[in-house]
This record gives sequence, structure tokens and C-alpha cells, in this order.
Amino acid sequence: MAQEELPGVLILDIGGTHGVLEDLAALLKKHFHLITMEEFLGNKEEMSKKIQSVFVFEGRPTIDRELLESLPNLKVIGNSGVGVDHLDLKMISSFGVKVTNTPHAVADPTADIGMALMLASARRLVEGNVLNFIGPCYFFGIPRFCCDRDGPSESIFGLVLQEKISEALTFRGIYFHVSLLFRARV
Repeated sequence: MAQEELPGVLILDIGGTHGVLEDLAALLKKHFHLITMEEFLGNKEEMSKKIQSVFVFEGRPTIDRELLESLPNLKVIGNSGVGVDHLDLKMISSFGVKVTNTPHAVADPTADIGMALMLASARRLVEGNVLNFIGPCYFFGIPRFCCDRDGPSESIFGLVLQEKISEALTFRGIYFHVSLLFRARV
């Protein structure tokens, strides 16, 4: 399939600080003609006709009314993350554009990090690690870290997270005898 025949996808950039990761861009190029925001702004009239999708990576590019009005053939906005809080869904749907996201893709890694942060906080691991570098002479008179009774066991944590992440965190909490109360965001 020739490059001209592939559907156009607007992205902020490839690589750099805020662009789509180069490996991901290579994958996207197999199925789409990638158009960077710079290319789009440099030739709006021609490029706007080619763009059928916008790929939002780490909240960029910003989707606003002006952008939607300038893309007459836009069909879908693909968001590369769990949440869509940064998108005005009512405004987007008023243009007849669909929005996709990946709600379960990062639930387990996010739950792992969440559990690690809760355990590190309860056991004061960061403070204990700092003492490792200060040296043994500073340990006298300092409460023992990582061994005090204020650990996570039989603690209750309250969370407001995406449902799949909350479920994964709750599952991990069972092994530490931690109760996790959560309310899934809607």
C-alpha cells in the first residue's frame, strides 16, 4: 500500500520530549501516514483533508474546538492511556468523532507501583535508605526504620482510581493484610 493511500494520523511529533516514542511511531507507520503537528500547521489546507485520526500520546496534541473544526475528515481520536479526563468528550462527540483509549493496558504495572509506594511509605524505606549512606555512627538514638509497628498490615487505604487498577491493587493488598477501599472513577 502506497504512503498516499494510508489514512492520515495527526501526532504532535516523533521522539523528543513530548513526541510519540520512535518505536511506537515505526509501528504506526505500518498502518498510517503520520503527520506531525508542525507539518499540519505548515500546510493546513492540504493536510486537513488527509487526517482521519489523531493519536494522543501523553495528553498531546491538545484537542480543542479549533483543531476539530480544521479536520473535516476526522473520524477517531486514539488516546494512548487509561484516562480521558483531558478530553472534552461532549465537544468531540458533537463533531461525530469517536474516542478510544486503553483502559486495561497499564492496570497491573500501575498497581505494582502503587503497592510499592504504599509499602515504602508505611515502612519509611526512603528515610532508611538515606541513613544507609550517612553511615553507622548516625544510627544511635534514631528509631529503627522498616521494623516499627506502623507497617501496612491491617491498615486501611482509601483510593480513587480507575476500576481495573483498583482491582489489581486490592488483589496485591491481600498478601499484605491491607484493606483497600476504592471508588472507581466514572
